[in-house]
Amino acid sequence: SRMQTQLSRVAMPCLLSVAVAFLAGCSTLKKIKVPFTSNKKENPVPSASFGIAKFTNENNQTTEAEATIWTLRNNNGLIAKVTDYGATLVEMHVPDKDGKMANVVNGFDSVAGYQGDGNQYFGCTTGRVCNRIAKGKFSLNDKEYTLALNNPPNHLHGGGDRALSRVMWRGTADEGREGPFVVFTYTSPDGEEGYPGKLQVMVTYTLTHNDELRIEYQAKLVDAPVGLGTPVNLTNHAYWNLAGAGSGTILDHELTLNADSYTATDDTLIPTGKIDPVAGTVLDFRTPHVIGDRIPDKDAAKTEDCKTSTLGYDHNFVLNKANPGEMSLAAVLKDPGSGRILEIRTMEPGIQFYSGNFLKGQKGTGGRTYPFRGALCLETQHFPDSVNHSNFPTTILKAGENYQTSTIHKFKVAE
Repeated sequence: SRMQTQLSRVAMPCLLSVAVAFLAGCSTLKKIKVPFTSNKKENPVPSASFGIAKFTNENNQTTEAEATIWTLRNNNGLIAKVTDYGATLVEMHVPDKDGKMANVVNGFDSVAGYQGDGNQYFGCTTGRVCNRIAKGKFSLNDKEYTLALNNPPNHLHGGGDRALSRVMWRGTADEGREGPFVVFTYTSPDGEEGYPGKLQVMVTYTLTHNDELRIEYQAKLVDAPVGLGTPVNLTNHAYWNLAGAGSGTILDHELTLNADSYTATDDTLIPTGKIDPVAGTVLDFRTPHVIGDRIPDKDAAKTEDCKTSTLGYDHNFVLNKANPGEMSLAAVLKDPGSGRILEIRTMEPGIQFYSGNFLKGQKGTGGRTYPFRGALCLETQHFPDSVNHSNFPTTILKAGENYQTSTIHKFKVAE
C-alpha cells in the first residue's frame, strides 16, 4: 500500500462577568454552557506562582509577567494543573488499576521550562491555526496572507513568538456543579502572526466529577467589517503516556481510532488533498493495535537512528461521524501495564496521531526524562492546511459567526 511504502520507504461571579462580556451578542456561543458557579467555599481552585514568563508583547517588545498555575481536583482525587502561559495543561494525575496515581502528561516544573529548548508544544493551546499551512500562505477575499515559516518550508501551530502557545492569557477559576474549572481568555490583535482580524478566544478546562477533562474552545472576530474572515483551528497539544510521564516509551500502548480514512500528505506533511482509506495500511487502527508493532524502526533510540521518512506516526485521521460537528468517540488509548484507559470524544472532524518522533530526552516535571517516543499526541482538529483545500471542512471564521468546539478526555481503568 502507499502508506506501507511510505513508512518503510527510507521505512462564578468574577468568571460570569468575563463570560458574559465575551458572549455578549453571541447567541450561538451559548450552546457551550459556562459552568454554573457556586460560592459554597473560598478558593475552590488553588493557585500559585508558576514563575516569571518573558515574552514578546503586541508591540514587539520583550516584557515579563508572573505566570500562575491552578490545581483542579475532582471528588475522586484526579488532579489537573493548568497555567495561563499558553493556556497550557501542565499535569494530569489519574489512578491505575491499583489506585496508584501518576502524572500522565509531559510538562515542566515552572514556566521557564516552557520557554526553553526542551518544550515541544507540551500541553499548550495551539493556534490561531494548529498543525501546518503549506508554505505559510493562504488567500482570502482575493488577498494573499504570509505567515512565519517556523517549520520550513511550512507554517506550524500558529507561528512564532505571538502564537497562542507563547502568550499570556487571563485566567479565572471557580467550581461548578460538574467540577472545578479555569477559563482562559485572550484577544489576538489584527495582524498578529500575519493572521487577519482581531480575534477574541476563550478556552475552558473543566475537571468533572465523572473523571473527564473537558476542554472547550470559543472564538469570535471583533471590530471586524462585514465579509472579513480568518482561519481558526484550535487544539490542545498534550503529550500522553498512560504509564506515567517519563516512564519509558509508548510503543506498548494500544490505540483505537474511529477513522476509516486519513488525509494523504507529501514529504513535508502537507495534505495532497486526497482522502485515502486506512484499510490495508499501517494506519488502520479501527480495532485496537499496539502502537510499536508496525513502526519499522521501533528499536531506534533517537530520531537520528530512524530509517523511515515519516519517523513513525504523524498523520491526520478523518473521524467517522454521522453528522458534522457532533460529539462522538475519536480514540481509545490503553496502557496494558497500568490498566489506565483514555477515551477521547470530540466535535472536531479529525485527529492527529503523533508518536513522539522528536522527543529528545529533555528533563521535565519532577526531573523526569522524556525519551524518544516517550509520549504521544492525539490532537483533535480540523484537517491540516484546510485553508488551502476547498474539499476539506472549512476553518474560516467570518465576522458575525462564532467558533465553538469541545473535546472530552475520559479516564478509566481496565476491569
